[in-house]
Amino acid sequence: MKRLFVPAALIFTPLSALADVTGTWKATFDTQIGEQSYTFELKVDGTELTGTAKSSLVETASEIVDGRIEDDTISFIENLSYQGTDLVISYLGRIVSDDEIEFTRSVGEFATEELVATRAEEQDADSDANAE
Repeated sequence: MKRLFVPAALIFTPLSALADVTGTWKATFDTQIGEQSYTFELKVDGTELTGTAKSSLVETASEIVDGRIEDDTISFIENLSYQGTDLVISYLGRIVSDDEIEFTRSVGEFATEELVATRAEEQDADSDANAE
């Protein structure tokens, strides 16, 4: 009887190592103030996550801070200035696949939304860059 040898590194490789979330992600979801569309530009370096979050409600992108990836869990903070009010928005998510992240988005202590971000196709990302 032959034994099948599968390296332990393949069995125990975390999803984040398999699914690199670096790139452009988009999400549209309902909030207390109406439907919002977001574009996330994410960059991963080891377990650190950086990038920007751009809401359809504001003109400028917000920097992503305190970003982390651990196994299939992703988290970060967006400091958003909206109509003269500074908002701290926390994201906690699960990487579902190479093309999908499920997030819980908490706006301060007064709103929580569930959303799904999907990887933008390269053509979409190129169009966004050319539009700026």
